[in-house]
Amino acid sequence: MAKFNYVAMDSTGKETKGVLEMGSQTEALNRLKEMGLLPTKVTEAAAPKSEAKGAKGSPSAAGGKGQKKGAGQINLKIPGFGGKVKPKVLCTFTRQLATLVEAGLPLLRGLRVLEKQERNPILKKILGDLSVSIEGGSTFSEGLAQHPKVFNRLFVNMVKAGELGGVLEVVLKRLAEFMEKAEKIKGKVVAAMFYPISVMVVAVGIVALLMIVVVPKFKLIFADLLGGDAGMPEFTLFVLKISETLRDNTVIFPDWFFGGMPFPGQVVWGIAISVTTFKFLIKTKKGMWYFDKFKLNMPALGPVISKVSIARFTRTLGTLVQSGVPILQALNIVRETAGNVVVAKAVLDIHESVKEGETITAPLEKSGVFPPMVVSMVDVGEQTGALPEMLLKISDNYDEEVDNAVTAMTSLLEPIMIVFLAVVVGSIVIAMFLPLIKLMETLGGDAGGGE
Repeated sequence: MAKFNYVAMDSTGKETKGVLEMGSQTEALNRLKEMGLLPTKVTEAAAPKSEAKGAKGSPSAAGGKGQKKGAGQINLKIPGFGGKVKPKVLCTFTRQLATLVEAGLPLLRGLRVLEKQERNPILKKILGDLSVSIEGGSTFSEGLAQHPKVFNRLFVNMVKAGELGGVLEVVLKRLAEFMEKAEKIKGKVVAAMFYPISVMVVAVGIVALLMIVVVPKFKLIFADLLGGDAGMPEFTLFVLKISETLRDNTVIFPDWFFGGMPFPGQVVWGIAISVTTFKFLIKTKKGMWYFDKFKLNMPALGPVISKVSIARFTRTLGTLVQSGVPILQALNIVRETAGNVVVAKAVLDIHESVKEGETITAPLEKSGVFPPMVVSMVDVGEQTGALPEMLLKISDNYDEEVDNAVTAMTSLLEPIMIVFLAVVVGSIVIAMFLPLIKLMETLGGDAGGGE
């Protein structure tokens, strides 16, 4: 008998871990089903070193060479093959499977068809594993649960609800639509922000090049022509001082190091330390809370992030409830996929409220995250028994609002960046021309006095 470590979820969505002593992995899976648990991971426990050494020369050890999984198996991790699948690839697979099942093709045959034509090596292997799992007597949702890196709890639970209700093709179609809308919104936000971010990166690079490399050379020329710093205009001295500070603290050019090649200075190290400290702080519980709170309330970007969070919450909850997932289990899944600690806390309060037999509306309003319009629409949905439809309607409205907000924000950022660049670059140019103007005035005065 072998020992198997398992991770599973109970009927309320709570994760539980343990060890089973069974003859095979299939028996362990069947035992977990009998216990009313949904397994997400079942792996054979590694044998103690003494047993492994003792079994090394035994016939059973020699006969086990052909097994796929064993205690002595070596797992090689190749870069680019980390076990994850891009959302776009997973979205295409879900849509194709929904179409095949809706057309009347058996699930197993549909998976085999998609496995043959799949180009992504990770997903292709997973489809093969799913087919083998279903052939071995497991359900589709149980097979999906064995690959948590690719299929999250939302995906697994919706498929499970579809299997129990006999509407797998409908659920797969809803899943595909859900993922397509999520990717569409994400794509719009990324595309809208690409232009301003790229312009800012290029602008900072140009300004840094001017201030660190070009401006210091002008300083030497002006010092010779005007007789030192005393003869330079105040504004020019101010710009030269900034340039000198950046040059001395950003990069250092030692003469003995390959003819003056630069290496990081205090500013670079300061930025690196600040970024590292910031990343460490936002991983803490309190730091994550304050950072997510700031993101929802920050100027310009805050409203967009808030709308995206509300759209994700309503779309996920609406899709789960509409697919037949129990409300408490659906709220647990929504909390895990919220993407924001503040929103997740609000969902937890809603879960506790519903658990006590109360409504969703009260904790929704109390959280302060959701605007009155959302609270009112959810209240109407609860009273009329059309909560899933109302939630999906809210998500559609907020998807449109996110699109409009991103477009407006991008339109506002473009003139701001143009003005910013004009002021910065113009100031540098003016600072470099002022000494030349003063020099020409001095030469003109000398020439006039000589006459």
